[in-house]
Formats: sequence, C-alpha cells, structure tokens
Amino acid sequence: MNPTNKTFFKTKDFLVTGEEFTLLYDEVRDMLITHPTPERNTLSSYYESENYISHTDSRKTFLDKIYHGVKKFALRQKVKLIYARNKSVGKLLDVGAGTGEFLLRAKQKGWVVFGVEPGKKAAELSKEKGIALSETLEEIKENNFDVITLWHVLEHLPDLENQIDLIQNKLKTGGVLIIAVPNYKSYDARYYKSFWAAFDTPRHLWHFSKKSIRHIFEPRGFVLQKIKPMFFDAFYVSLVSEKYKTGKSRWLSAFFVGLISNMHGCITKEYSSHIYILKKSK
Repeated sequence: MNPTNKTFFKTKDFLVTGEEFTLLYDEVRDMLITHPTPERNTLSSYYESENYISHTDSRKTFLDKIYHGVKKFALRQKVKLIYARNKSVGKLLDVGAGTGEFLLRAKQKGWVVFGVEPGKKAAELSKEKGIALSETLEEIKENNFDVITLWHVLEHLPDLENQIDLIQNKLKTGGVLIIAVPNYKSYDARYYKSFWAAFDTPRHLWHFSKKSIRHIFEPRGFVLQKIKPMFFDAFYVSLVSEKYKTGKSRWLSAFFVGLISNMHGCITKEYSSHIYILKKSK
C-alpha cells in the first residue's frame, strides 16, 4: 500500500464472501484502488457465483432477463460503434470477452475476431457459440489489431500497467482502443456510497475517473477522441445497489436514482459509466 494513498471509505464483497475492503484514493491519478488486492492465484474464487451474470447466459430471474434484454440492444450498438470508429471491418481483439456474444455478432458482420477470457465457464459458453478464446493476453500471438475493446474489463485487470503495455503493443498505429468503465464520480456512486454495486470489490481492483484515463493512456501515445455515456448502467447499477443496501429489489427507487443520475450527468458530464474512445498515435 502506498503510504500517500488516503482511505476513501470501506465497502465489502456483496456477491461472494462478505469480506471487507478499503478503497484508497490515489491523488496523482485521481482513481481509487481496492485494498487489499487478492493474490492472483485466489482472484478467480471471487467470480465463482451463479449471480455473476456477465459470466453466464442465465435467464432464470426477472433481473437476468432485463440484463440480457439490455445487453442484446447494447451489443448492436457496440458493433456499430467499432465500425464507425474504424470506418470498415478489420481485425478485432476483445479483452475480457465473457461468453462471446459481442465477438459472435462482430464476426457475423465480417470482423476477424480474437478474444481473451480467463473465466473457464464463460470461455466454455463462448466456445459453444463457435468463438474460441485465449486465457491470457500473452497467448495472443497476433498483433496489428485495428480495434481492441475492453467492455467493463480494465477495472478487473491485475498488474494493470503491464497489461496496458501488452494491449498497446498489439494495437496498430492509428488503431482504435475502446474502453468502458464505471465512473466513481457519478451521482449514483455518490448516492449509494459503500453500497454502490459498481465498486464490486474485489473483482474491481481499480476505479477510474476521466482524469485517470487520460493520466494512464496519454503518455503512452493515445489520443482521447471521445467520451460517451452509458445511460442504461445507471438504472441497472442502481437496482443492484438497492438490493445490497436494503436487501430488497426496490425497482421504483432504483429507477428514480438512475434517472436522476443521468440528469445530473447531462449537466456535470459524469455518468454512471463511460465509454472512452482512444486512438493510438504512435
């Protein structure tokens, strides 16, 4: 732990273990760091839950159905986005590919696709769709990718700096890097505080702001071209946060917090989650 990092507040793992974690504020990078950080050989155990919805194709509950309904719409938008930024189809790498739906849709649209997913169950579901995934970035021998995407993945990466260097080296000059991450400066984050579901400790090791994304990527030769809001995230994260805070699925309260968060975002430009579009300039 860096002695200059100050305690932001304490939260816990609401999903699996109930363990308490501290969020430390890194003033230089304007980001939060989860402490203690689980050892790499134990990190996978924190993902072993049927409720970790992004690693399953479950549609058992009403919440599952909402998640996958929104996800289906979001997938179409993501594929449109990568095409718009690259101006054509090309070679795509998705880091943290989950169960492979995004890569499957991109492949159907003509992209040559590669993916990384360390979660074995998620990777098996992807393989059943015809999308084989590598376990680590190091296993990807291809380079000169036109587009690399990390959809709510950067916050999960251990050894962050080295992983970003690997990603940078695999992207061609002029290539596009697209990153989606939660924003701890959003209204819903400030409203729910330690119960904010997007802190998701310890699966989320890092918690980013706009300043921290610039601080990390611009010295590496990336130009931040655009920041896009993720409006649906405020509603979904608020719904899960209500469950963590009250033990109940308070749909109406979650809807109003999500709505207010998006309204605040229109003024402050601090939404629940952001998509950062960066171009590799060198």
